[in-house]
Amino acid sequence: MNHTQQSSQEQRPGQLPENAGPVLLELARTAIGEALGQTTAPAPAADWLRDPAASFVTLNQRGALRGCIGSLVAHRPLGEDIRANALAAAFHDPRFPPVSAAEWLDVQVEVSVLSPLERLTVRSEVELIAQIQPGKHGLLLRYGAYQGTFLPQVWEELPDPRRFLSHLKRKAGLPADFWSANLEVYRYHVEKWREPQAPAGEAR
Repeated sequence: MNHTQQSSQEQRPGQLPENAGPVLLELARTAIGEALGQTTAPAPAADWLRDPAASFVTLNQRGALRGCIGSLVAHRPLGEDIRANALAAAFHDPRFPPVSAAEWLDVQVEVSVLSPLERLTVRSEVELIAQIQPGKHGLLLRYGAYQGTFLPQVWEELPDPRRFLSHLKRKAGLPADFWSANLEVYRYHVEKWREPQAPAGEAR
C-alpha cells in the first residue's frame, strides 16, 4: 500500500521519525481491517510507537467525513492511541453507523499527531483571533462541561477566523456569539498524513 504524506506543520510533535506517516497509517488501517475480519499484514512495530502522544484518526469516504475520533492529551503510547482511535472512528463515532466490510475498501484514512496543548490568555474574541494562524493551529474551547475542538484541517472548510470560531462554539454546545472570562482556550499544531484516495471501484 502506498501512502503519501499530505502535509507537515512546524516541527514534528515529539520529534517523530521521517517514516512515521506510512507506519501510523498502516497501523490504523490494520486495526480496522482486523476488526472487520479481514486478513491483514502484521501491524507495524517501532520503538517510538511506545512513546506517549495524542492523536486523531479521521476517515473519509469519497471526500466526505466518515468518522473522526482522537485524544487531546498524551495519556498512552502513540501506537495504542492510534489503534484505539482508529477503531473508535470506524465503529463508535456517534454521528455515523459503524463502517462495514463492504465500504471499507472505499475509505481513506488520515492520522494526525498533536503537539502539547498551549493555553492562551485572551480577554476577547479579537485577542483570540490575533493569536491563531489559519491553516496552522488547531483550537480547543472549554467552558464548564462544554468542550469542542477543531483540528487545523478544518481551516480548509472554514478559512475565515470568525466563522471558524463560531462553528467551533456551536460544536461545543455554545452560542455562536458566546464569550466569557471563564472560557478556556488552547491551541496546538499537528503533523498529519493521509492515504491517497483510491480511484472509484478500485481497492487499496
